[in-house]
Amino acid sequence: MERTHDCARPVGLFMLAATLVVGSAAAKADAVLDWNEIAVNTAIANGQNPFSQARTAAIVQLAVFEAVNAIRGDYQPYLGTIVAPHGASADAAAIEAAYHVLITYFPGSAATLNPALMNSLASIPDGDAKNKGVATGDAAAAAMITLRASDGSSPAQFKVPGPAVPGEYQATPSCPIINGVAVGAFFHWQNVTPFGILRASDYLLGPPPALTSNAYAKTYNEVMTVGSADSTERPQDRAEVVLFYELSTPTLVLNQAARQVAQQQQRTLAENARALALINMAISDSLVSAFFNKYHYNFWRPETAIRAGDTDGNPKTEADPNFLPFIVTPCFPSYPSNHGAGSNGGAEVMRRLYGEAGHSITVSNPGASTTVLHYTSFKQITDDISDARVYGGIHFRTDQDAGAVLGRAVRHSSL
Repeated sequence: MERTHDCARPVGLFMLAATLVVGSAAAKADAVLDWNEIAVNTAIANGQNPFSQARTAAIVQLAVFEAVNAIRGDYQPYLGTIVAPHGASADAAAIEAAYHVLITYFPGSAATLNPALMNSLASIPDGDAKNKGVATGDAAAAAMITLRASDGSSPAQFKVPGPAVPGEYQATPSCPIINGVAVGAFFHWQNVTPFGILRASDYLLGPPPALTSNAYAKTYNEVMTVGSADSTERPQDRAEVVLFYELSTPTLVLNQAARQVAQQQQRTLAENARALALINMAISDSLVSAFFNKYHYNFWRPETAIRAGDTDGNPKTEADPNFLPFIVTPCFPSYPSNHGAGSNGGAEVMRRLYGEAGHSITVSNPGASTTVLHYTSFKQITDDISDARVYGGIHFRTDQDAGAVLGRAVRHSSL
């Protein structure tokens, strides 16, 4: 399925604190972009969940940025501890930094990572510059891995839901069973150390709408109508968007988009290193902040809410005890949407770096090979993601709106 968005409103580029110099090279991939694609694909191939994908991508891209920036010196560093020898190759540093992180986290992928490393380094002439670049990349990667060794991303923790009270999260049928009880997952992710913000608790949203409010009834009835497994009100294009974004994480989608736009705008190696670090920091930090809000408000999912609609005190919400969502409900509270937060956090950085619109972006996923999405703006991407969760029956529209607010707020603290 191809979906083309024609409406696009260009906006000016956001001027960063450090001056960005647009390169004059032909619009083609460079070492930073090549290894960004390898990194994302490696995390997916190893079965990482969306949150671990975001964390891994941020670590990889920060290692790449530190390595390149230690050589080029265009920006303020993230770590500030990497010193590159004079004459080191920035390309070799970028390649080695990404490879070092990936082979450390995914040693089982050596059969694909090692040939990729050899192929990439083969394009750089042998000698001191190459050797010095490799050493710089190794140093940056090792420093980032050490920094994140105890960042709270493990061990896994789970939330045992309380009594079945209207509005309170209850585990849904696909959720894990711990000691005979269905539990909420990723309870620990709210405590993962952020990359670009001080703490997730600084980003507490306002509460979800009251169960007795008109706002709640409106969002309840929308998801019940278009999000049920047997809905006749869900257009085919929205169904395809649901299924695409069920399989496509913020890390996959936004990095794919960023690589395309960076090539179209002929960005330099150093610009790409910085941009991808900022984008992936924002995605990861937005997801951490979303989990903080999820487990703070502990709001029920549509699957639970609609089956118990006669208990919420709202005369405008009719219960359907047989309601099933179009796709499987994730195993954690509803408010706000993770996909909404992570995608909007990354998209807001991209908007500031590249401009909102006037792009040519094609998003695809081998896992959803029949669907190819075409966009000209970042808002079109995040709008489709919002629809995907509502038409999928797993989120209220207010969850999506809150996720968007959260992601944009987190972005403002990561630039």
